[in-house]
Amino acid sequence: MLRFKTKELIGKKEFSENRRITINELADSTGINHWGHCTATDNLDKLRTYFECKIEELVEHIPDDQLKHLEEQRIACL
Repeated sequence: MLRFKTKELIGKKEFSENRRITINELADSTGINHWGHCTATDNLDKLRTYFECKIEELVEHIPDDQLKHLEEQRIACL
């Protein structure tokens, strides 16, 4: 599974720029509100450019066995 770190990056950008960033601003700034017109690679590049980050700061791979373990932990906490 790929986990996008968009919320964390929005938080970092909000803190560094001392302002609130909305999802609408992110969509308007990147053009990603039109998902059907771009490839996934284009969208990742737009997000990377917007956040001025490396791709590995934007997305991480979680192996299936680790994902299963995290889900079990989540269920145990309920």
